Amino acid sequence: MNLPALSPDIPIRFIEVEILAGGVTILNRVSISIGAGAPTVLIGSNGSGKTTFLRAAMGLIPPSRGRITWGGRDAVPPKRRAIVFQRPVMLRRSVAGNIGYALAAASVPRDQRERRTGELLSLVGLQGLQARPARRLSGGEQQRLALARALARNPTVLFLDEPTANLDPAATKAIENIVQEVSASGVKVVMATHDLGEAKRLAGDIVFLHRGSVIERGPADAFFAAAATDDARRFLAGDLLI
Repeated sequence: MNLPALSPDIPIRFIEVEILAGGVTILNRVSISIGAGAPTVLIGSNGSGKTTFLRAAMGLIPPSRGRITWGGRDAVPPKRRAIVFQRPVMLRRSVAGNIGYALAAASVPRDQRERRTGELLSLVGLQGLQARPARRLSGGEQQRLALARALARNPTVLFLDEPTANLDPAATKAIENIVQEVSASGVKVVMATHDLGEAKRLAGDIVFLHRGSVIERGPADAFFAAAATDDARRFLAGDLLI
């Protein structure tokens, strides 16, 4: 894929961010900065706030308190940001039609869409499936198509929410390969995963969340070798954190 320009949305800064839903605190006074470079991977148990963090960083959820800035600016439209959810919805169109819709939404000129569709299908390994109805793809193929649709926006920041959840090892490996290629092209990837092995394989740095708070953040190799906090050590050991 083409190398993206340096992202105008980086760094993404959370400044004392709280997000409340129905009187429940989902994110609790989170202050963190996400910069360029290798993937930032969010880990933590279910309900720790990973999905809400991603949605807020994308700009889909406003903070109840605090601020989020993108490249030092407030309220930046997500023109160069994209997100793939854990269970992406497939349009009632062909594989190529799903990508074409995303390209049109991204204002890609009509005369460039066929070429760009081919490039994206090749990137995610779906070449030859252009005419297949998207809803007849396997789970792993649908996730790869969702990645292609997200990349149709030519994002400089890509958010991924548990992109390999419930996929078999072969499908997981295919998704991880795409993530590595996208990251190597200069796109900043921020992803959540429940799979510690995947976090070790992909992460440049780790953000460990528990009960809506950032408990620990640091380089992945240092985190997995010697986590600094008791909660992180217990989580890595497989203990249930309440």
